[in-house]
Amino acid sequence: MKICIFCGASGSRDPAVAGAVSNLMESFAQENIGMVYGGASIGIMGALADRLLELGGEVTGVIPEALKTKEIAHGGLTKLHVVNSMHDRKKLMYDLSDAFLVLPGGMGTLDELFEILTWRQLGFHRKPVALLNVGRYYDHLLAFLDHAVTQGLVKESDRELLFAAQDWSNIWNYFREQKT
Repeated sequence: MKICIFCGASGSRDPAVAGAVSNLMESFAQENIGMVYGGASIGIMGALADRLLELGGEVTGVIPEALKTKEIAHGGLTKLHVVNSMHDRKKLMYDLSDAFLVLPGGMGTLDELFEILTWRQLGFHRKPVALLNVGRYYDHLLAFLDHAVTQGLVKESDRELLFAAQDWSNIWNYFREQKT
């Protein structure tokens, strides 16, 4: 199985994130899960890639040509794809992955989350999407989505397309149950 991880090209001030990164990549290595991600060597992205590579895991990066320098493309990956645009990046990451996991991140992470979630809502794919809610980082976002349901702007069935947990083992069980 290959899991696409969306997360920050910046680091987090929350020390729980570093611990979650290490533990998550140890689980990936133990379960022989390949990681697909944005190809950067910096921030949370770089920490994930470095740790999984250190553990002997498979890491595939996808980075637009325009970000190779800004995000400092990772030079030691199993495979690095350089693409023309952000859309091409997301499309290739989608094509290479069986599921999507979202860790703490900023605007780009939210863009990736909502695009892949919208694609699922529209029936373009049936791959599971989950938030690893490290340090309760996404509590306000999840509350907002629940509020959107109560306001009638998001269907309950669409809200249920996004699974969230604070513990990777719950997400891993969810992914396996989905049989992508």
